[in-house]
Amino acid sequence: MRAAVLSLAAVLTLGLILPATAQLADPTITINDKFSERIDIGISTNEIAIASDFSGADITVFGAIDGVDELLLATFAYDIVVSLEGPRQTTTVRRKERVAGIWINRHSIRFEPIPASYSMSSTRPLDGISTSMELASRDIGINNIRLVPTGGIGDGSRVTEFREALRRIKQADGLYQRDPTGVRFISKSLFRASVRLPANIPVGQHKVRAVLYKNGEFVMERQIPLRVVKTGLEQFIFNFAHLHGLAYGVFAVFLAALTGWLSSLMFRKD
Repeated sequence: MRAAVLSLAAVLTLGLILPATAQLADPTITINDKFSERIDIGISTNEIAIASDFSGADITVFGAIDGVDELLLATFAYDIVVSLEGPRQTTTVRRKERVAGIWINRHSIRFEPIPASYSMSSTRPLDGISTSMELASRDIGINNIRLVPTGGIGDGSRVTEFREALRRIKQADGLYQRDPTGVRFISKSLFRASVRLPANIPVGQHKVRAVLYKNGEFVMERQIPLRVVKTGLEQFIFNFAHLHGLAYGVFAVFLAALTGWLSSLMFRKD
């Protein structure tokens, strides 16, 4: 009997400390039971084909808020953050130092898988949408993506420096982008968002996320998949390199040697 009472007390205590959000059977949906508003999104296609001349593009995400309060909407109480996140990959950041006149990699930190690309749009700058703690808990915003080192990191004094370097590199390469005013309401409950596909966007399974906030509080999140693939000769080379790595390496070396030999014949002086 005592054990049963203790178990019941533990369950009640757990219920009190759990957050108000709930993960539904569908893992792409998370809701806050405190609110009745619901969000839905859609895109024109679930697959983007990248050709050899691809130089980047914008995709448009349409959505709607069900159960919206028009008075709160008029007072800008609702905020939406839409992001396009690439497949997660482990990333290593290295720092070069000059030793005896030669630049070599002296330090490196490997981070757990993070989005290979990240493009975000919102109704306004993030600091006006919700608290930093809330945004960080959901990996919303470039500065809030969790960068967790893995393996040996020494005394850890360089972790912050390497995190900042990783974000800086991603942004310099155009893989991490943000538009603080890229989401706009086009009617009382419909909205439109534009997110950027960089020219060097990685292939694979991406996801489009839309997160709804009301007066700074989380209401709901919804995700839909987006597949990015290469087409034509690039797709053939990509598949061949990944499925037949040894043969691809041998062919690449042979092609380089052949190109060099032909160049020497063409430009040699008699």
